[in-house]
Amino acid sequence: MRIPNVIFTEFAEHLKSRNIPPARTGEYRKWLRYYLDFCDKYPVSTSKAERVRLFCEKLKEKKQTEAQRQRAAHAVSLYFEMMNSKASLQTKEVAGSNDNGIPFPGREVIDRETLPASGKNTKNDAVPTRSDHQDRQDSYYVSEGVPVYSTYASRRSQFTDAGYQERSASPEWDKVLETMAAEIKTRHYSRKTLKTYALWARKFQRFLKDKPPQELTSEDVKEYLSFLAVKSGVAASTQNQAFNSLLFLFRHGLKRDFGELHDVPRAKKSLYIPTVLSRAEIDAIIHQLSYPHNLVVKMLFGCGLRLFEGLQLRVRDFNSDVNLLTVHGKGNKDRTVPLPASIIPELKAQMRVVAELHEQDLAAGYDGVFLDEAVERKYPDAPKEYIHQWFFPQKYLTVMAERGERRRYHLHESDFQEALKYAVRKAKIPKRVTSHVFRHSFATHLLQANYDIRVIQKLLGHSSLKTTMIYTHCVPVRTVKEPRSPLDF
Repeated sequence: MRIPNVIFTEFAEHLKSRNIPPARTGEYRKWLRYYLDFCDKYPVSTSKAERVRLFCEKLKEKKQTEAQRQRAAHAVSLYFEMMNSKASLQTKEVAGSNDNGIPFPGREVIDRETLPASGKNTKNDAVPTRSDHQDRQDSYYVSEGVPVYSTYASRRSQFTDAGYQERSASPEWDKVLETMAAEIKTRHYSRKTLKTYALWARKFQRFLKDKPPQELTSEDVKEYLSFLAVKSGVAASTQNQAFNSLLFLFRHGLKRDFGELHDVPRAKKSLYIPTVLSRAEIDAIIHQLSYPHNLVVKMLFGCGLRLFEGLQLRVRDFNSDVNLLTVHGKGNKDRTVPLPASIIPELKAQMRVVAELHEQDLAAGYDGVFLDEAVERKYPDAPKEYIHQWFFPQKYLTVMAERGERRRYHLHESDFQEALKYAVRKAKIPKRVTSHVFRHSFATHLLQANYDIRVIQKLLGHSSLKTTMIYTHCVPVRTVKEPRSPLDF
């Protein structure tokens, strides 16, 4: 999290005026940074006192002592005192803050005197000028019950096809990985598949100490897979993933036969029984989540979505006339699921939020949302169209350094997972809860309601009924001890 230096400068001066010992200044600045980072990760529309209390509870979970928590609370109280003083008003005009005195997370301070007549910052052209009203816009906080996004706060893009574009000490290996990446893109595999296969190829390269690719044999593969299974002790799924990656590398990167691997030890895959939550547990988790993460959980559980399916929903996927949702699943397989009737008002409210954000983005001259490259080439104006906007948009614009474009991404997986982890801890759920658990719970609750297993298979988007049958282990079966003829039923 990038906090403007002017905040720390004003804070240090305020500490000096309150006779805080210079030896404590560094610690108090640290507590302030921790508090602002806490507010960014867990945005809540509560009073200042309640936020400080939750912050101290978080410090207690991090094993901070009572004395440290008292100094942290004192540092935050001095910060609020500074923000309410006359000197802090000038800081708000420059850096921007919300009504609670919290500066915009991730936003850099712009010195208006350094701005040329064109309205661009000479130090960073990606950050535009803002009016006073725009400076006061909050980013992802809730004001009077209405969520507000910031159009003008930007973060540099972290997008990378890490693994094959990075150069190594061996040009031969780099060329092989480029060939493999081209084959993956030709087959329209997902970006995650490309990243995973490239990662295993790089690990294989390091294991062989940059051995020339043309000298590779099946013995090298046997040695590496044996190393993973015996010495590294990886899970069965990890070992199979490495095997499939190297198989693709040999066949499509090296254009060679993989060979027979009879002597490679393979881990036996055990029967996996999914974790399932009760309705009371799910409601408790939702109660601990703030907007928009609570609505994400309702969609995951209410529609049986995978996490990426829920976060990558767009406006066009909602058919409000018949309350159906079109889901773009794994392997480019689409399916439709019914929308939960109980959250229709919330979905409509979120749609209005997206529409207002879209208008703000258009007025700010942004470059649209992220779409497939093929779609953008065919329809250049599609990224700016309303129907293609994310249903759960990211709170910041993303700056594409290579093109200088400002794009809108959807809510990131890591943001949701961090919020979910915190909510599960607060709800005191004695289970290992991940985002996929809500999909497991969706299927299991339908089975308990006596829905046909093939109907559930269709709703989940499973190609094989065998995959759906795993949920029968989660439902107690009431068997009849005395056998009877079906003729007597």
